[in-house]
Amino acid sequence: MKSSIGIGILLTSLAYFLFTGHDVTIKLLVETLPVWQILFMRSLTILVACFAVGRGDLVRRLVHSPIQKPMAVRSLFLLTAWLSYYTAARTLPLAELTTLYFAAPVVATVLAALVLKEEVSWLRWLAVAVGFTGVVIASNPAGLSLSLPVYLALQAACLWATGTILLRKTAMAEKSIVQMSMSNLFFLVMTGIVVLFVWKTPTPGEAVLLMATGAIGGIAQFAFFEGMRRAPVSVLAPFEYTSLVWAFALGYLIWGDVPKVGVIVGAVLIVSAGLIIIVSERRRPVTA
Repeated sequence: MKSSIGIGILLTSLAYFLFTGHDVTIKLLVETLPVWQILFMRSLTILVACFAVGRGDLVRRLVHSPIQKPMAVRSLFLLTAWLSYYTAARTLPLAELTTLYFAAPVVATVLAALVLKEEVSWLRWLAVAVGFTGVVIASNPAGLSLSLPVYLALQAACLWATGTILLRKTAMAEKSIVQMSMSNLFFLVMTGIVVLFVWKTPTPGEAVLLMATGAIGGIAQFAFFEGMRRAPVSVLAPFEYTSLVWAFALGYLIWGDVPKVGVIVGAVLIVSAGLIIIVSERRRPVTA
């Protein structure tokens, strides 16, 4: 396995771990604060950090960047995905929400083959299938019926997968900090208009959580962008399933939720999906 792909897998796995922690903070906040406000403060925190690091050079690169339009389009997809996901999370049980959302790696792998023309080996397809099976077993969905929350969760999965493909198409054209800044700048503008009408003054505790959301989300974004620069989407897609393992682990540590047998079996399958990818890449003489 080439070192760049290995680093890409490690960075992406780290990103999904951090995204899980990021989801925990948002789930705590969404009970009392509008989703628009949470995403606005998140983007503001990340932007401040980016400009503190990049300063004048970052501003110049943003003004003259050749990927302004593609990043604007991607930002629209991701903003809609997040709004859909966190709106569905208010009413949809966690098991159903997780199962529906984790259709994203399957969609991403299909789009990688159709749009990016990546060579998707049968082992990669197998990894996606094994990982998704693990999610279904771990989440133990029952009685799913077509409803607005179900539709929103599926929509979020498809939009996130599309955004991942768009990121891969632009990842090599700009540094990660430039892409992060541009993406969050669009988020700030789009959410800022609505925030004017829905703003709710946060309590000190909520303010701390808002800053933590931005800090965790910023590091996760950087790791995710860097991972996408180093490995094909179809290689990285199955590692999104590791988020479920982290979710159950954090659930146990924070809320004392004890995993059931199905969760353990599902987690084993999810980890197996990642191992299939690692083994297949070690056997490949070149990057697909």
